Amino acid sequence: MSKLPYAFVLLAAVLWGTVGTTQTFLTDDINPLTVAMMRSAVGGGTLLCIAILMRKIKFRHWAWKYTFFAALSMALFQPLFFSSVRLTGVAIGTVVTIGSSPVFAGLIDWLYFKNRPTLTWVIATLLAIVGCVLLFVNKGEATVNPVGIAMALCAGAAFAIYTHVSKASMEKVEALPAVAMTFTISALLLCPISLVYGIEWVGQSANWLPLAFMGVFDTSIAYLLFLTALQKISSSSAVTLSLGEPLTAAILGVFLVGEYLSVTAWIGVAMLLGGILVITFGGRVKKVNKILAT
Repeated sequence: MSKLPYAFVLLAAVLWGTVGTTQTFLTDDINPLTVAMMRSAVGGGTLLCIAILMRKIKFRHWAWKYTFFAALSMALFQPLFFSSVRLTGVAIGTVVTIGSSPVFAGLIDWLYFKNRPTLTWVIATLLAIVGCVLLFVNKGEATVNPVGIAMALCAGAAFAIYTHVSKASMEKVEALPAVAMTFTISALLLCPISLVYGIEWVGQSANWLPLAFMGVFDTSIAYLLFLTALQKISSSSAVTLSLGEPLTAAILGVFLVGEYLSVTAWIGVAMLLGGILVITFGGRVKKVNKILAT
């Protein structure tokens, strides 16, 4: 199998990993939920205009069920994740959300689609999750809040559901219009919450460039790459590879923002990278071993 789909997911994860750094260029005191809504609106809206001009969307024959559940999953993921971080701190909120997502994806793949997890996936996922824990273990204030933990788990499940629903929709629609419709609807679902916190900051010219980057690169292009890859690889593998996001965020934090990583955190970085390499090249190693055995 070509490694290009794996590269697409990793590139998408790298783009997602730039979100935190890009947000530092926004003006102060902006609620993350309003950023999420505007990011979805810019990203989805941009692709929606392109899809309409290219006549890629046929509204009468559109896969509305898949699109709505994908949009709802993304609309739930962001508020749940941000709320869990506020209740439990950055470390626990991030680890539980990102670490649980591959597990949920694997369980859905196993219990619903009857695809038993491979040994390669199990090893890669364990390496990546432990690496994620080590990366964030000394980062941020941690509070073991049961409600916050529950929200983080729900956020992880929401991303896993989004991935599986999107993979199913790829049998009916193309990736570009799928991303366009999903994030446009997601922005509409988040709009009422965002209006409560206010979106006046959008009118400040200093915020336009980082917002455009998050919308076009971190949303439009990133999810276009992710859904394109989903046509070739399993949902559980794609979600595990998406753990490249915290890896990217950590490295950018060190080299661009001046953050400090402890020795433990660097070990976590190595384990995350190891998990990504295992799931990317594990299939090839297994194939070579099979050939040698014959």
